[in-house]
Amino acid sequence: MQFKRARIAALMAGAMMAASPVLAEEIRVGLSAEPSALDPYYHNLGPNNQMAQHFFDALIGQDDELRLVPGLATAWKPISDTVWEFKLRPNVKFHDGTPFSAEDVVFSINRVPKVPNTPSPFTIFTRPVKSIKVIDPLTIHIETNNPYPLLPNDMSRIMIMSAKAAAGAAPEGKTTEQLSKGEGLVGTGPFKFVEWVRGDRLVVARNDAYWGGKTPWTKVTFRPLSNNAARVAALLSGGVDVIENPPTTDLKKLRENPNVTITQAISNRVIYIHLDSFRDPTPGIPDAQKNPLKDQRVREALSVAINRDAIANRIMEGLGIPAADFLVYPMFGTRKDTPPIQFNPERARKLLADAGYPNGFSVTLGAPNDRYINDADVAQAVAAMWTRIGVKTQVEAVTRTVFFKNRDEFKYSAYLAGWGAGTGEMSDPLRALVATPNRDKGFGGTNKGRYSNAKVDALLEEALKTVDEKKREKLLQDAAAEAMRDVGLIPIHFEVSPWAAKKGLKYKARADQYTLAHNVVKDAKN
Repeated sequence: MQFKRARIAALMAGAMMAASPVLAEEIRVGLSAEPSALDPYYHNLGPNNQMAQHFFDALIGQDDELRLVPGLATAWKPISDTVWEFKLRPNVKFHDGTPFSAEDVVFSINRVPKVPNTPSPFTIFTRPVKSIKVIDPLTIHIETNNPYPLLPNDMSRIMIMSAKAAAGAAPEGKTTEQLSKGEGLVGTGPFKFVEWVRGDRLVVARNDAYWGGKTPWTKVTFRPLSNNAARVAALLSGGVDVIENPPTTDLKKLRENPNVTITQAISNRVIYIHLDSFRDPTPGIPDAQKNPLKDQRVREALSVAINRDAIANRIMEGLGIPAADFLVYPMFGTRKDTPPIQFNPERARKLLADAGYPNGFSVTLGAPNDRYINDADVAQAVAAMWTRIGVKTQVEAVTRTVFFKNRDEFKYSAYLAGWGAGTGEMSDPLRALVATPNRDKGFGGTNKGRYSNAKVDALLEEALKTVDEKKREKLLQDAAAEAMRDVGLIPIHFEVSPWAAKKGLKYKARADQYTLAHNVVKDAKN
């Protein structure tokens, strides 16, 4: 009730808010989630990845629709079945003035597997690399273990660090803790680190020597505002200039406010439920001697019991598209004719009975309450739908920090989470979410349900070494179809991501949901 009053008050104040002039040099951005660390290889997580792009560049960039574009590499090509050549951008300097060279690329790629205790490792992108050879200061050859056509996609996910600045006594050089304090946090990106006061602000300053051209903002202050009402109130009161993820309940009034600009884009993030397909028994189902989630019929029952249209329209209020796959069409490896997952509670009850659970069972569904759009509300809706088919479900919704810790410690039998396909193709969620966990292969890094399907693994491995794009796409489609048939995880919807800015500014929306200060532009209409 307190949050509702705050939101109403903020909206009323916003209706009377006079259009304040846009600051020419400084902006303040309200974030819905704070990064867990500033080490660019510590945690493959949206808030971390978007912040890393302020300090660092990758060899290959991605535009707002995730198409590959030149980054620190101006050109790349395969020169044999297993060797790729990258031509590096000349005359690029790190924030401390040292020149960028091939040695920094070698250091960065080699550092990835050395970072300890990573909750979601970046080795998924470096595991295919067999060796890196420096041909000259601006040319490198990367050899892969097998023919690997996805290397350019993967290299778009690895930020390049300064070998000199990030050196240190630990095996990985500067540690995650040191980097999060700004020690050795030196890149070639559009902004330099100034300070990070956890829970209060993260401040960056413009890199005037940025090879990609100067952003208009000399200083950016990021403020973590996980509470929806507080984030909207900060925008309408002038405390911040741009916010990500304005709550669905406020979007209508924000759109009607002449002093606010809304932009949005369909994202590459699928909201899904992972189920424990490994343990017997499983801790979150207290009234069953064996783990019912290991039975495909039970998993399918839980999937068809979910009314995705109702969640997209009522809970997400239009900011969700019902998911029929792990990635939204037409991204590479998706299927145009993928049939929607039909809501069918009668079939769900029959599947449960056929599996030996005519009276259902009890389960706890874990979820964050501050990470994804309406995450706790979506979890509650799913719980109600499962309960109606006899699977008595209670929700344990906690802050994202606690949630990810619990998830990574395998404390959930079922949990709701999200995954953004950073490479923009189907191999990304397949490798991370449903491939059998295997550190040597870089598979299953975020498969915390420990689902395993040998057919999916074989199709995926074949796809990852298939150079012919049509054949590779078919292999990925087949792998996804098999994982969907077997209900390796339960996709619910794809998020539609909104941003709100004060009059005079607008945000160039991105499919990866990243909030980048250099994507804040002056609105030509004002």
